Amino acid sequence: MFQTIIGTISSFMYSKLLVILLIGAGVYFTIRTRFPQVRLFKNACGSVMEKPEDKGAISSFQALMVSTASRVGTGNIVGVSSAICIGGFGSVFWMWVIAIIGSASALIESTLAQIYKKKGKDGSCYGGPAYYIEAALHCRPLAIVFCVAMILTYAFGFNMLASYNLQSTFSVFSFYDAKMSPWIIGGILAVLTGWCLLGGGSRIVKVTSMVVPVMGDCVYRNFTSGSNYQYSERAGNVRAHF
Repeated sequence: MFQTIIGTISSFMYSKLLVILLIGAGVYFTIRTRFPQVRLFKNACGSVMEKPEDKGAISSFQALMVSTASRVGTGNIVGVSSAICIGGFGSVFWMWVIAIIGSASALIESTLAQIYKKKGKDGSCYGGPAYYIEAALHCRPLAIVFCVAMILTYAFGFNMLASYNLQSTFSVFSFYDAKMSPWIIGGILAVLTGWCLLGGGSRIVKVTSMVVPVMGDCVYRNFTSGSNYQYSERAGNVRAHF
């Protein structure tokens, strides 16, 4: 019964509600900000390579990598590959269109975070959705609900799901043991994650700026090889009919 309830809610949100809200918000912000995806594209490319004025500050490229690391996850990788397998190459075009539209929402989120960010006693800045929900909407209870939801989501959703998917990829190897291997892999991930977090924001930025480009290259290569394989399979099926 519990699985049925969760499945029903998930199906409604992901197939109807969120699709309408996210695409609708993206179109609205795109029009209100006068198509920043095109108008500010040149400036965005140039700002990525800008160097920080203060020594030790986060560069634009490092900030981009941190943002990419927080946005790209298991859902993106599995979702894209599933869309290509189910919908074919045409799905890639529509994913591009939705990504371009959704980038306007990402711009608004980042802009609000910069406007309502706060500065600590040590000079470091902090902020995010919870801060501008409280400051702009004047609704502290909603900000608290958002924080709790994000903690639960990242703790039990993103991180646990990503860890499970990572360890499950080793199941095809002969050395994989169903009882011990998940514990060993989980322990290694916990140590590496703890090392990054205990190093503070600077260490997180350094790690993501090195890992994310490699991750992106690997994902691109996998998608390319998968698309080529699917094209070869479909081309062979077409030739078989003639």
